[in-house]
Amino acid sequence: MATRKKAILALEDGTIFEGTAFGAETVSTGEACFNTSMTGYQEILTDPSYRGQIVTMTYPMIGNYGVADVDSESNEVHARGFVIEELCEVPSNWRSDLSLDEYLRKSGIPGIEGIDTRALTKRLRECGAMRSAICTDESLDGEGAVAAAKASDPMEGSDFVKEVTTAEGYAWDPESKLSREWTVVNASVDEPLESEAGEMYRPLPDVKYRIVAYDFGVKKNILRSLRQQGFEVEVVNSRTPASEVLARDPDGVFLSNGPGDPAALDYIHSEIKEIIGKKPLFGICLGHQVLGHAFGGKTFKLKFGHRGANHPVKDLRTGKIAITSQNHGFAVDSESLPPEIEVTHINLNDDTVEGMRHKDHPVFSVQYHPEAAPGPSDAAYFFEEFANLIDSTR
Repeated sequence: MATRKKAILALEDGTIFEGTAFGAETVSTGEACFNTSMTGYQEILTDPSYRGQIVTMTYPMIGNYGVADVDSESNEVHARGFVIEELCEVPSNWRSDLSLDEYLRKSGIPGIEGIDTRALTKRLRECGAMRSAICTDESLDGEGAVAAAKASDPMEGSDFVKEVTTAEGYAWDPESKLSREWTVVNASVDEPLESEAGEMYRPLPDVKYRIVAYDFGVKKNILRSLRQQGFEVEVVNSRTPASEVLARDPDGVFLSNGPGDPAALDYIHSEIKEIIGKKPLFGICLGHQVLGHAFGGKTFKLKFGHRGANHPVKDLRTGKIAITSQNHGFAVDSESLPPEIEVTHINLNDDTVEGMRHKDHPVFSVQYHPEAAPGPSDAAYFFEEFANLIDSTR
């Protein structure tokens, strides 16, 4: 194996970690965060919600199953850097197209391995999320990397949605292979399956609903999940006026996940406010936070965010507890919500809002990810709930 260069990860508070470089040789800055998932590093790297962040994986070995093109949540890597304890350089997976090192190198994203990710995670938990810099080309020393971190933009006030939203609207192809990328592993024993090129897929249901989806950084598996539930989806840019969406007369409107500070998206809040009460609405993650603002509420920055596949959430309507996949650094302030908004779900770790609904209009949202892949499937029923909500308004 080729000798790798030294690499530096520096936090804005002056903390410096030294390790070994992999991926692209460059300098990158972003907010340092951590994810506690054991698998799913490719989905994390390609999730647009990670725009502007340097991601640390707490699981010790990463890269062991390589990278498969069909598993990406978008068409590029959005994380600005990747921090791990140990890199598996030779993946063992027949589906793999590239090793993780090759993938990040091709994507122009730096990685650092060989640091104490436990110590880094504890630092972020104790002191909160911080701006950081990762240097893999040896152009900066420790002091230079700290200075680069301090000079970078903070997450608060940042609008990254404008960087990740689609330039042009498009229809999610209901007949494409990507819509059917649910393998036999995810299917029940008695479920009918279709075969293509040796792989098994669920057959697509007939289209029952036409919806418009605002793209704030939408993940591909959200679009797949909607199609699997019978939705025909037209995706629009985040700046699309409410009047244009309503002119299409969809059965419902979906608000996607996305990156950055939801409070910085006032131009979106005002448009979504115009749709409330006119069409059924369903929001996930950033879409949930945008709805909070459209309702007249506020959001706040969490100390170190919720990122992982094992977060317990309680449904206050039923008392049931679900294990959920999450990725967010902001939360809706429950005290700021008007009386016509009901909090339906809470996070059992810190009691933050994980779900809400409008008492008078067909509108609901969840903070976590029912479509997470890989991730627990406890919350997958929300797509069916959206369909039922539309049915109730017809």
